[in-house]
Amino acid sequence: MFCMYAVLFLIAAIILLWHKNKNDRTVKLIEQFPGPKKLPIVGTSWTLLGVPVNKLFSYISSEYDRYYPGPYRTWLGPTPAINIYKPEHIECIVNNQKHITKGLTYNFLHPWLGQGLLTSSGEKWFKHRRMITPAFHFKILDQFVEVFFEKCDIMTKRLERHSDGKYFDIYPYITRCALDIICETAMGVPINAQVDQDSEYVTALYEVSDLTMKRSVLPWLQPDIIWNNVADGKRYYQCLAILHGFTNSVIKGRRESRKSNVAETVSKDDDIGSKKRMAFLDVLLEAQEKDPTLSDTDIREEVDTFMFEGHDTTTAAICWSLFMLGLHPEVQEKAYQEIKQIFQGSNRSLTKQDLLEMKYLEMVIKEALRLFPSVPIIGRVLKEDQEIDGKLVPKETVIFVNIHKSQRDPAHFNNPNEFNPDNFLLENSSKRHPYAYMPFSAGPRNCIGQKFALLEEKTIISTILRNFKLKSMQKMHEVNLVGSLVLRPEQGAIVSLEKRQ
Repeated sequence: MFCMYAVLFLIAAIILLWHKNKNDRTVKLIEQFPGPKKLPIVGTSWTLLGVPVNKLFSYISSEYDRYYPGPYRTWLGPTPAINIYKPEHIECIVNNQKHITKGLTYNFLHPWLGQGLLTSSGEKWFKHRRMITPAFHFKILDQFVEVFFEKCDIMTKRLERHSDGKYFDIYPYITRCALDIICETAMGVPINAQVDQDSEYVTALYEVSDLTMKRSVLPWLQPDIIWNNVADGKRYYQCLAILHGFTNSVIKGRRESRKSNVAETVSKDDDIGSKKRMAFLDVLLEAQEKDPTLSDTDIREEVDTFMFEGHDTTTAAICWSLFMLGLHPEVQEKAYQEIKQIFQGSNRSLTKQDLLEMKYLEMVIKEALRLFPSVPIIGRVLKEDQEIDGKLVPKETVIFVNIHKSQRDPAHFNNPNEFNPDNFLLENSSKRHPYAYMPFSAGPRNCIGQKFALLEEKTIISTILRNFKLKSMQKMHEVNLVGSLVLRPEQGAIVSLEKRQ
């Protein structure tokens, strides 16, 4: 008996010693990098005390400036993090297939999005990425343009009431238009977000987004035992029940429709365009018919992910583009003249070919995304030791990639804080580091829907420019940036509209 206890004691001592040595190694390697003072238990999080939630993004940006050119280290309690934004450092992280696991903050999306494409990793992520890719086939995107224009027509009629030159927040109008588009393209059913102001689904979607944001920036709400018992947490799960219930009912109805052979879609690529529209959900249901291991939960998670990523990020990109166009009338006029040349005075619907011809407008959108990337910071967890800036960073370290700062790096952009669409002329962009501009991320985890997003953004912005002249109320330096799930202007996108003759 004594010998058995001695062996167990020896094993426990070895384990404790291994953990201590491992921790000593981690601390030694992380402390090679500069950074704020580390305190027991809280790490460097103490530096955020007293910083208002709406000032967190600007504070974090100032920290990157303080340690320029980086990298620098922080401690999320006992968890080490390295913060980077130089393209050379970014490349070795986002272009590495072994570092595809998202950071800890993405855990707060799990109750809502489960293990969808945004939040999953490993074999499940690879499998679902392959499965979803056909949803963005160019023939399917052709159909989506029809949906884009239909919803933009509704938006235009609603905006006409504001064409009196008075300032208003255009952000909610863009959000609801984007929601209409994404719901019909993702699920194949309308939710009429622009018409039905009391939609239970739309209200729940807004609330879940806001509550997720709130939890991600307030540390005391992050433990499940607290979140599950406070009023915000309880309301969050009520909203989730509405969202998941709606998606589940659509999946069930769509499957029954397919089985009865009266689906509102087609299943062969060569038929696309000659029959009814194919929704993102149909691609998933086809995949399930071929692979029964794909569960209804898997499908719901991907649809919910598409709904979240496809409306929130796109709305932000559109509103920042409109804001910059309203600040730069000469750029707005040039974009309008391009559109005018394409349509030749006709009020016809636009086509995908029209969108492809909007080269200058595309440069405008890219430049707005450079200054205001929809997702300003992304996270990764190292799954093996990685060298960054000549120093070894241990596995399990969180890496924060600050896209917002990277895209304003004076080493890669002249006058980096000024709006200049000419940054994307071929002669200005061809020799730029490939990771100096990555608003849709990069590497194996780049945004699968970026072509979809760009077509949608062009459609909405060109429709507004065809009908209205824009003017922005605030100057660029007057806008407070709030960065959580997406990068937003705190007060919205305040513009005035004047009806074009």
